[in-house]
Amino acid sequence: MIKWAGWIITLCGTGHTVGALTLEKAGRYAGTWFSGGLWSEDFADMSPAGSAYWLSLASFGIPLILVGLTVLWLDRRGITPPAFIGWTLAAWTVVDAVVLPFTPWPIFVVACALLLIGIHRAHRAHPAPKGRAATGVNSPQ
Repeated sequence: MIKWAGWIITLCGTGHTVGALTLEKAGRYAGTWFSGGLWSEDFADMSPAGSAYWLSLASFGIPLILVGLTVLWLDRRGITPPAFIGWTLAAWTVVDAVVLPFTPWPIFVVACALLLIGIHRAHRAHPAPKGRAATGVNSPQ
């Protein structure tokens, strides 16, 4: 379940970023972005180049790729991801669903559910030891 969640998160981040750059044609403003054209950008009155930048490279797409790849990296090493990743993504998904209901937020609900269920099952199967030794503090070497 954790592996599936990691792949869904990674693919959604990649799809958003690549889709914005290509299908939404945000990439056509790259010359403006890298020549300092946004340095005096007014957030209250964004230019098309500024909007394209925030839709693509400055969006949450690239951080989602990193979160998804981190979940996959942890899973490959037999490390259960922390539950706060799943809960934070779930809260963000709820906000996204309320603000922009016609986005692919249901895919993220699936990813969050898979991640949180996988984390819960992993903790039930391998509960962490209790006490100071669990943290590595003053544990014998």
